[in-house]
Amino acid sequence: MTTQEVANRYYELAQRGQIEQIQDELYASTAVSIESENESDLPIRVVGLPAMRQKEQQYYQQVAEMHGGQSGVPIVAGRFFACTQSMDITLKGQPRRNKEQVCVFEVIDGKIVSEQFIYNDAD
Repeated sequence: MTTQEVANRYYELAQRGQIEQIQDELYASTAVSIESENESDLPIRVVGLPAMRQKEQQYYQQVAEMHGGQSGVPIVAGRFFACTQSMDITLKGQPRRNKEQVCVFEVIDGKIVSEQFIYNDAD
Protein backbone atom coordinates (compact mmCIF):
# COMPACT_ATOMS: atom_id res chain seq x y z
CA MET A 1 0.00 0.00 0.00
CA THR A 2 1.08 3.56 -0.61
CA THR A 3 1.34 6.06 2.23
CA GLN A 4 -1.93 7.61 1.07
CA GLU A 5 -3.67 4.22 1.12
CA VAL A 6 -2.33 3.48 4.62
CA ALA A 7 -3.44 6.94 5.80
CA ASN A 8 -6.92 6.46 4.30
CA ARG A 9 -7.30 3.03 5.92
CA TYR A 10 -6.04 4.39 9.25
CA TYR A 11 -8.65 7.15 9.11
CA GLU A 12 -11.43 4.73 8.16
CA LEU A 13 -10.64 2.39 11.07
CA ALA A 14 -10.02 5.25 13.53
CA GLN A 15 -13.51 6.61 12.84
CA ARG A 16 -14.85 3.29 14.16
CA GLY A 17 -12.44 3.15 17.12
CA GLN A 18 -10.81 -0.03 15.82
CA ILE A 19 -7.36 0.55 17.30
CA GLU A 20 -6.41 -3.14 17.52
CA GLN A 21 -7.34 -3.67 13.87
CA ILE A 22 -5.27 -0.61 12.92
CA GLN A 23 -2.27 -2.12 14.67
CA ASP A 24 -2.83 -5.64 13.30
CA GLU A 25 -3.39 -4.50 9.74
CA LEU A 26 -1.24 -1.41 9.26
CA TYR A 27 1.74 -1.61 11.63
CA ALA A 28 5.07 -3.35 11.20
CA SER A 29 5.73 -5.74 14.07
CA THR A 30 8.85 -3.72 14.96
CA ALA A 31 7.15 -0.31 14.87
CA VAL A 32 8.34 2.41 17.24
CA SER A 33 6.00 4.57 19.33
CA ILE A 34 7.17 7.90 20.74
CA GLU A 35 5.20 10.01 23.23
CA SER A 36 5.80 13.62 24.09
CA GLU A 37 7.40 14.05 27.46
CA ASN A 38 4.49 13.69 29.81
CA GLU A 39 3.51 13.85 33.44
CA SER A 40 2.19 10.30 33.49
CA ASP A 41 4.21 7.17 34.05
CA LEU A 42 3.92 6.07 30.40
CA PRO A 43 7.18 5.19 28.70
CA ILE A 44 8.30 7.83 26.20
CA ARG A 45 9.60 5.32 23.62
CA VAL A 46 8.64 1.69 23.02
CA VAL A 47 9.53 -0.71 20.22
CA GLY A 48 7.33 -3.48 18.82
CA LEU A 49 3.60 -4.14 18.82
CA PRO A 50 3.57 -6.05 22.14
CA ALA A 51 5.22 -3.10 23.91
CA MET A 52 2.87 -0.65 22.17
CA ARG A 53 -0.16 -2.63 23.33
CA GLN A 54 1.21 -2.80 26.87
CA LYS A 55 1.71 0.99 26.89
CA GLU A 56 -1.84 1.47 25.62
CA GLN A 57 -3.23 -0.82 28.35
CA GLN A 58 -1.22 1.10 30.94
CA TYR A 59 -2.77 4.34 29.69
CA TYR A 60 -6.33 3.04 29.74
CA GLN A 61 -5.84 1.81 33.32
CA GLN A 62 -5.54 5.50 34.23
CA VAL A 63 -8.89 6.33 32.59
CA ALA A 64 -11.95 6.82 34.79
CA GLU A 65 -14.26 7.54 31.84
CA MET A 66 -13.89 8.01 28.09
CA HIS A 67 -16.57 10.42 26.90
CA GLY A 68 -15.62 10.48 23.20
CA GLY A 69 -12.90 11.18 20.71
CA GLN A 70 -12.09 11.81 17.11
CA SER A 71 -9.35 11.58 14.52
CA GLY A 72 -8.89 14.23 11.85
CA VAL A 73 -8.44 13.61 8.14
CA PRO A 74 -4.80 12.68 7.49
CA ILE A 75 -2.37 14.82 5.51
CA VAL A 76 0.26 12.92 3.49
CA ALA A 77 3.77 14.06 2.63
CA GLY A 78 6.07 11.48 1.08
CA ARG A 79 6.37 8.51 3.40
CA PHE A 80 4.73 10.39 6.30
CA PHE A 81 1.18 11.22 7.25
CA ALA A 82 -0.17 13.28 10.11
CA CYS A 83 -3.55 13.81 11.71
CA THR A 84 -5.01 15.47 14.75
CA GLN A 85 -6.74 13.47 17.44
CA SER A 86 -8.73 14.47 20.46
CA MET A 87 -10.18 12.67 23.43
CA ASP A 88 -12.85 13.89 25.81
CA ILE A 89 -11.61 12.06 28.87
CA THR A 90 -11.61 11.86 32.63
CA LEU A 91 -8.46 10.37 34.13
CA LYS A 92 -8.66 8.89 37.62
CA GLY A 93 -8.39 11.63 40.24
CA GLN A 94 -8.46 14.43 37.63
CA PRO A 95 -11.16 16.67 36.15
CA ARG A 96 -12.69 15.93 32.77
CA ARG A 97 -10.76 17.49 29.86
CA ASN A 98 -10.26 17.45 26.14
CA LYS A 99 -6.82 16.09 25.26
CA GLU A 100 -5.63 17.13 21.81
CA GLN A 101 -2.61 15.86 19.95
CA VAL A 102 -0.93 15.77 16.58
CA CYS A 103 0.08 12.31 15.40
CA VAL A 104 2.85 11.72 12.87
CA PHE A 105 3.28 8.32 11.22
CA GLU A 106 6.06 7.01 8.98
CA VAL A 107 5.21 4.36 6.38
CA ILE A 108 7.77 2.08 4.74
CA ASP A 109 6.86 -0.83 2.45
CA GLY A 110 3.15 -0.32 3.13
CA LYS A 111 3.41 -0.54 6.94
CA ILE A 112 3.56 2.04 9.70
CA VAL A 113 7.07 1.82 11.17
CA SER A 114 6.83 4.71 13.60
CA GLU A 115 4.27 6.87 15.34
CA GLN A 116 4.83 10.00 17.35
CA PHE A 117 2.27 11.80 19.50
CA ILE A 118 2.84 15.50 20.11
CA TYR A 119 0.79 17.10 22.87
CA ASN A 120 1.02 19.22 25.96
CA ASP A 121 0.12 16.94 28.87
CA ALA A 122 0.28 19.76 31.40
CA ASP A 123 -2.99 21.50 30.46
